[in-house]
Amino acid sequence: MKSQWDCLLANLGAWEGSFTRLSPSGKVLEDVPSIVSFTGLNDNQTMRQIVRLSPPNQPVSEKVLEYSSLGRNILLFDNGAFSQGTIQFAPFSEFGAELGLIWNDRRLRLVQLFDKQAKLTGLTLIREKLSGSETPERPPLQADDLIGEWSGEATTIYPDYRSPDSYTTTLKIQREGDRLHQELNFGRSIVTTAQIEGSVLKFDSSNVQVLLLPDGASSNCPTEIQPRKPFVLEVGWLIQPDLRQRLIRTYSDKGEWVSLTLVTERRIK
Repeated sequence: MKSQWDCLLANLGAWEGSFTRLSPSGKVLEDVPSIVSFTGLNDNQTMRQIVRLSPPNQPVSEKVLEYSSLGRNILLFDNGAFSQGTIQFAPFSEFGAELGLIWNDRRLRLVQLFDKQAKLTGLTLIREKLSGSETPERPPLQADDLIGEWSGEATTIYPDYRSPDSYTTTLKIQREGDRLHQELNFGRSIVTTAQIEGSVLKFDSSNVQVLLLPDGASSNCPTEIQPRKPFVLEVGWLIQPDLRQRLIRTYSDKGEWVSLTLVTERRIK
């Protein structure tokens, strides 16, 4: 693994796109053009980050940040993928996290926010490409895009910086009418079934939902966080018809952030 700072440098450049605010059910509420730039200073020992938003019919807003170290609430992978957010879930406190994927000249980021009652209040989907890039955006994700057998390579990193774990995964997804059946294997097997309701997948016997979003993206999280139960926050990205990445931020039954996992999977059937 590179140092965390060197991983951050994979995000250098000016990223043009938009911040799309979504309801908890995935309805688009607002779309704001954006430019987010990362510039290395002092021989890349300091990062200058500028976030420029251009809301329709409103003044442009600009936030400038400079930093030379990273907080304990963020972890990054070698390719620049990252997650930052709340370290500890606690009742009656606002909670949330950002999950960011990067592939060549494109980035996809998702922010998931929960209110003081632990209910999902909304999401922000951020679709970006490097300035000058001509790479097109992917179509909105459909349930049928996920059907098949996927073989993956996963790496899990930890907030205490212990050695990463790497392992293989398989994911089988089948559809029967308006039901989706999923079997995930990564040393142990997890079998789940979801109801397809338009662009929402609602999983049986839980309050977990997956939203199918623009640019081949998906959001996986609870609609309400349950005390004393483990949970995950996840973003998925169908980069090509047979290539998908997922980034998973995992919390324990005590509400502690325990790991971050990056999965790169290819459809083999």
